[in-house]
Amino acid sequence: MALKYMTKDLLIVFVKNIKLGKVKTRLAKTIGNEAAFEVYKELVKVTENATKNLKIDIHIYFSDAVIETKWKDFHKAIQVGEDLGERMQNAFKNGFTSGYERISLIGSDLPDINESHINEGFKKLNNFEVVIGPAEDGGYYFLGMTKMHPFIFEKKPWSQQNLLEETLNELTQRNIKFSKLVTLNDIDTYEDLIASSFYKSNLKLQEKINQLNDQNN
Repeated sequence: MALKYMTKDLLIVFVKNIKLGKVKTRLAKTIGNEAAFEVYKELVKVTENATKNLKIDIHIYFSDAVIETKWKDFHKAIQVGEDLGERMQNAFKNGFTSGYERISLIGSDLPDINESHINEGFKKLNNFEVVIGPAEDGGYYFLGMTKMHPFIFEKKPWSQQNLLEETLNELTQRNIKFSKLVTLNDIDTYEDLIASSFYKSNLKLQEKINQLNDQNN
């Protein structure tokens, strides 16, 4: 597929295929698979809104299968690798091999991400080799690089609360110049959900989840 803007900047978006029982599994333990499914659908919409007006190239990487009806007019592919680190590394490799000079990756489950966060990340890549957006749970929601740093993806505690700390420590040890974005919260638990402005302001989502809870009780 032809590139949309032919820029030197690439945003990679990792999207889980929206399947019942396969998304927001930690959240599902509290509110059930159907309710977690509804939450993830709404989170993907937030990501779509945050990216729709960006003047850079965007590649969408699905977890299992490309959905042609979603993310229209974007380059789409499937994530390849045994774990999250390997899948991310392969996506970055593809981007740098294609000639991009600044590449960033985000997920699709952040309730508060917007266009300005992404633009700020790319702006910082003009002065730093690596840019990271910390998540409140100890991971990160944004990773930007100006060249490959394979160690970032290797032997890391994925989905653990010390992921960010370990990554930043290793960057420091290797004297790699990095910068951080503002810290954002993602939604992994029921407590995360009900505390978020994303949920408090989404009356339709609240109604759906209440209906599902009533059906299951």
